[in-house]
Amino acid sequence: MFIGHYAPAFVAATSRRSPKLGTLFIAAQLVDISFFSLLLLNVEHMRLVPGATKMNPMDLYDMPWDHSLLGALGWAVGFAIVVRLVSRSWPAAAIGAAVVLSHWLIDLLVHRPDLTLLGRPPGLGFGLWNHPEIEIPLELLFAFGGLWWFVRRTTAIGAAGRWSPIALAIGMAALQAINWLTPQPAAVIDPVPASTGALGLFAYAVATLLAWWVARTRQLA
Repeated sequence: MFIGHYAPAFVAATSRRSPKLGTLFIAAQLVDISFFSLLLLNVEHMRLVPGATKMNPMDLYDMPWDHSLLGALGWAVGFAIVVRLVSRSWPAAAIGAAVVLSHWLIDLLVHRPDLTLLGRPPGLGFGLWNHPEIEIPLELLFAFGGLWWFVRRTTAIGAAGRWSPIALAIGMAALQAINWLTPQPAAVIDPVPASTGALGLFAYAVATLLAWWVARTRQLA
């Protein structure tokens, strides 16, 4: 999934004890932010294999530091510590950690068996990327259902607050369309170019900036 990962962030942001939506957008994708960063540093690895799944060609064969359950838990704890230091709020830290961990649980639905518990086999994953007729509506339901939940429980601060969720929805839809419509390669690409990791990080940055703007222009009802 991509934008479907933001559903827990939208829901969590409607709690008065929660971090702001922009912070929760970082939490929701922290596992992948870690992966693409470590990919650029040649610490974790992937290759592009035509037909790896019907929906994308990613062969994610080496990602123990973030896409193992243990690794995701580690990032969740680290994120919670940072939130606690900044906000001095244990509830905010716990909510942030839960959103970080939600990434691995949602990935479990769509990945082929390349997720792990401890960074080594057996691999886990229900493989919905091989079933686009299920994955596509599920992703849209998660992402835009979450946004609807957030908008219904917040009110606009001025005119910008009425338009910012629409801009966020358009931005998420555009990023997801690029993800879905990018054609699979004709042959195996190994190693992947540095642009793969850089583009992933850029997409998360765009989504986070839009979420930060939404949080600045809306308040809890």
